[in-house]
Order: sequence, then structure tokens, then C-alpha cells
Amino acid sequence: MEYYGAQKAGFICLASKETWDRTFLATLRAHGPGTSLKGGVMRASSDSCPQSCAGKVFFAAFLALLLVASVSAQKNQANTASPPKYDLHTEAKMKGTVEEVKLPPKGSEKEVAHLLVKNGTDTVDVYLCPKSFLQDMGVSFSKGDEIALTGSKVKQGEADLILVREVVKGSDTLVLRDEKGSPVWNWHK
Repeated sequence: MEYYGAQKAGFICLASKETWDRTFLATLRAHGPGTSLKGGVMRASSDSCPQSCAGKVFFAAFLALLLVASVSAQKNQANTASPPKYDLHTEAKMKGTVEEVKLPPKGSEKEVAHLLVKNGTDTVDVYLCPKSFLQDMGVSFSKGDEIALTGSKVKQGEADLILVREVVKGSDTLVLRDEKGSPVWNWHK
């Protein structure tokens, strides 16, 4: 198929021979014989490039804007769910028995491992450290282990939990946070 073109205002318009002839004849009829088409641009048709291209460019820009806004909103939601902070004012010691070990799924080793610890009639959610740090230290916990711990009682949403600074199992002591409550696993990198 042959295509003919004209240029105006930085746009190049292409059209099939039939559309070009139709536009040329319509212009001659409207303006009479001897009319110059120099620099003219065809009227809108299905073969007209600027309008259809401009629409496509606008649509692509709109989609890109929606994508950026969506990603930004997801990042903001993720940032608002920040982990609880260690509070030295609520630090306490306790002893108990491990009821359940909650480890993150495979592939999520950087997520926090935690224990459900029974202390008398109460069961407390005890946050330790990333699973990978426990593995690096060669430490594991099992149901029925007797432990003693020092940690900060904090709230996350509606849940009460303890952020552990130090845990003792048998004759082994695992230090997870320094005396200010800052995680030591960050130093381990």
C-alpha cells in the first residue's frame, strides 16, 4: 500500500492513497481550482497520525502515572507498619516454658522468629530476632524448653508482646540487644 504525507507544526501525517486523494479533492472543492496545499495537513481520519498517536501517548502517560501512584501508596503503607521499638522503661525479667516456636517460612529468614512462652497462667508472645541470626548463632528453641529472659513489654496494634534483649536456656545465654535495646544482629552483617 502506498502512503502519502504532509507536515505541519512538527507532526508528520501519513495516509493511504485513497484517503490522501479524498482529502485533496475535498480541499479543492472547498477552495476552488488553483488552491495551494503547500504545508497543509490532512483532516482527521482513521489514517491520521497526530491525533491517534497523541491519544496513545496520553494514555501511556496516564497509565505510567497510575503505576507510580500505586507503587508509592504501597510503599507508604509498608512504612506505616513499622516494627515496635524497645522501651527501657518497660524492661522486665521473666521465666517460662516454650509453648510454641514461630519461625518465618523458608525464604523469609530475615523476618523475626518468636516464641509463645507460658508464664504461670499467662502465655506471652516473645519476639527474638531474625531467623537467620538464630541460625548463624547455632541456637534453636523447642516446645518445653525452660527459659529466662529480659525484655521490653510493648504493644503492636492491640497485641502485647515482649522484645527480648537477652534469653537464657540452660547454661547458654543469647544476647539479642545491647543495654540500650538496639539489635545486635545489625552488627553481624
